[in-house]
Amino acid sequence: MKVLVVGSGGREHALVWKIVQSKLADTCFCAPGNGGIAQVATCVSLRAEDTAGLLTFAKKEKIDLTIIGPEAPLAAGIVDEFTKAGLAIFGPSQRAAQLEASKVFAKELMARHNIPTARFRVFNNATNARQYIETITMPCVIKADGLAAGKGVVIAQSRDQALEAVAQMMEGKVFGAAGERIIIEECLKGEEASIIVLVDANTIIPLASSQDHKRVFDEDRGPNTGGMGAYSPAPLVDEKLFAQIRSTIIEPTVKGLREEGITYRGALYAGIMITSEGPKVLEYNVRFGDPETQAILPRLKSDLLEVLYAASNDNLKNFLKTGLSWETRACVCVVCTSKGYPGNYEKGKEISGLKDCVKMKDVVVFHAGTKKEGEKHLTCGGRVLGVTGLGVSIAKAIDTTYRAVAKIKFDGMHYRTDIGKKALQILK
Repeated sequence: MKVLVVGSGGREHALVWKIVQSKLADTCFCAPGNGGIAQVATCVSLRAEDTAGLLTFAKKEKIDLTIIGPEAPLAAGIVDEFTKAGLAIFGPSQRAAQLEASKVFAKELMARHNIPTARFRVFNNATNARQYIETITMPCVIKADGLAAGKGVVIAQSRDQALEAVAQMMEGKVFGAAGERIIIEECLKGEEASIIVLVDANTIIPLASSQDHKRVFDEDRGPNTGGMGAYSPAPLVDEKLFAQIRSTIIEPTVKGLREEGITYRGALYAGIMITSEGPKVLEYNVRFGDPETQAILPRLKSDLLEVLYAASNDNLKNFLKTGLSWETRACVCVVCTSKGYPGNYEKGKEISGLKDCVKMKDVVVFHAGTKKEGEKHLTCGGRVLGVTGLGVSIAKAIDTTYRAVAKIKFDGMHYRTDIGKKALQILK
């Protein structure tokens, strides 16, 4: 098969890395790719949002399956265009992608179908939002309605912080049109887990559980990011809890969309808070998580390409009896970022130590924001690398991963030192 992966981050590197191991894969392209992806696939100079260019390329190269990594092209309707052209593609339609592209759409869908989530109010103007903030207890959560690269959520500990978030989103336009509508919701307390499932018109197949770390600094301090690291499996999610999440959240979401005339195909991600009242939805993503994918795929023993192709053709039922096959070992991914991320950051810093990591057993370094110039790898993004390690336990995987992180250096490099420690506390 000829495969095209769309995107340029660590998630896409992990997808490509796994796909080229498939017995079905003959050629793998990635558009636009990055410095690490270029080592295992052919990178194509097309932006992820260039639907027309990608469609032309897929037709010309006779691509058998296109896999969409990031949310923006999904929200723009790339799946609809490929489907119209008769090309196989993995990902949800534009209407289904509203689950992530509009937090208001998602929350209102949950309300209509009794899917557990935080209590919320929607606001179209800053004045009403400010008046409401004066009436509620803190902390609260302020969310921009539209896509904001994982940064459109503020957990406000005080009324002043909440008012500042409203001002920045609705009046300062820090997220552009994405902040024209906002949600103010109660702040749920508990432990988080990331549940990712593969969905076609008839079937749901779960991936291994994982947990992301959103805040930029240790002990969950500082602003939200796209993700600073992840581990899999999440010890919190045992079989009983997963069954509850599936029956109260995942299945009602897919069924609710179908009842409203929307068939979901692709990867469906539910960010879950395990509260004292049970699991509740924090957010949906309509694609593989980043960096959860980097922690999940090294544990996958099944042929990823075979499964994704089946999903695109409504044949996931073929995997119902056996499910997917997983490593018993745990996996931990630590994200190395540029100084200043998630705010402004510099690019073009030379990265050293990558060759040393290649020699390490049970270590894979997924590139996110890198580019290659000659023999050098340079930084060109906020999240630069996802350093990933396997181990017989979470503790062993943490040790392997951080030994690899210690070998990597670039000017201003930042990373959290506590990825996976929550899992250790649960396992005590």
